Amino acid sequence: MPFAAISYRVRPGNEDEIAEIFAGFRRVSTPVLTDEQGREAGRLLGTAVFIKDDNLVRVIHYEGEFAAVARHMARQGGVHQLEERLAPYLAEPRDTSTPDGFRAYFADATMRCISQLSAADLPAGG
Repeated sequence: MPFAAISYRVRPGNEDEIAEIFAGFRRVSTPVLTDEQGREAGRLLGTAVFIKDDNLVRVIHYEGEFAAVARHMARQGGVHQLEERLAPYLAEPRDTSTPDGFRAYFADATMRCISQLSAADLPAGG
């Protein structure tokens, strides 16, 4: 049940424009994540994007290795198109045009997880 959150600092006042960019996002080609040898390493289960003022957060629900999520996203054409369209609205420029650049930003922007709970964590009968 792991979740991860990626933060973006954006220029405030552009929430509607940024929402339009994400509304037209082309989904990934497959939810299957692979390791560096191409073997299945997990699945991308879902994503959600939130924005408030200058803070944009992408929440990623996945199973398997988190490194495989970054590797997978770095290879997706739709992700690169979104990054290009989002660039003018970012408060801090970054280079995500290459897989290495994308992975470096992805690692740097990953928020620290302090809690993850699910129904499976509830006591029986409660």
